[in-house]
Amino acid sequence: MVRWVVFDYGEVISLRTPELPSLAALLETGEADFERAYWAERDRYDSGASDVEYWRAVAARLGKTADDALVARLTALDVAGWLNTDPAALELVEELHRRDVPLAMLSNASSTFGRAVERKSWARRFKHLLFSGDLGVAKPDPRIYRVLTETLRAAPEECAFFDDRQDNVDAARRAGLVAHRWSGADAARRSLA
Repeated sequence: MVRWVVFDYGEVISLRTPELPSLAALLETGEADFERAYWAERDRYDSGASDVEYWRAVAARLGKTADDALVARLTALDVAGWLNTDPAALELVEELHRRDVPLAMLSNASSTFGRAVERKSWARRFKHLLFSGDLGVAKPDPRIYRVLTETLRAAPEECAFFDDRQDNVDAARRAGLVAHRWSGADAARRSLA
C-alpha cells in the first residue's frame, strides 16, 4: 500500500525555466549552442559538481571563459528560472498535505538550487527534500532510490513517485517504487485515486 507521495521538481513542481535565452546572452552565444552545452554538463552538476565547475565547463564547451562574477550571475539567473512553479502542481501538493499524506521530493538538482527551494514556503509541505547534488548521485542511478527509501524508512512499494522523464520512471519501477510519468496534476490525482 502506498504511504508516501514523492515528486520530482523540474518540470513537475516547476515549469520549464524561461531563462535559457538570458543565460545564453550572458555567455554571448547563440541559444541553440548554449542549450546543448547547458544540458551536456548538467548530469555532472546534478551529481555534485560545484557552480564554478559547472559554469566553467559550460563556458569551455562554447569556447568562452567564466570568471567568478559571471559564474555568480549565471547561477543566480539559473536558480531563479527554475523557481518558476506550476500552480496546479502546488495545488495538488497542498491538497495532499491537507489530507496528511506524507510528501517527499527527489530532484536532480545542484546543492545551490536545493538551498533555494528549502527557503520557499511551499517546501514546508514536504517532510523530506532530497537533492542529487547533496547526495552525490542522480536519477536514474538505482542508488538514489535506495537513499530515498532509507530516508523515508519505507519499502519501495510504499512510495508513489512522479517524474517527467521516462528513464527516471523506469529506473524507479525497477527499484520497486510505484512510479508514474508526470503529465499534469489532474493525471496524478487519477493515479493516486
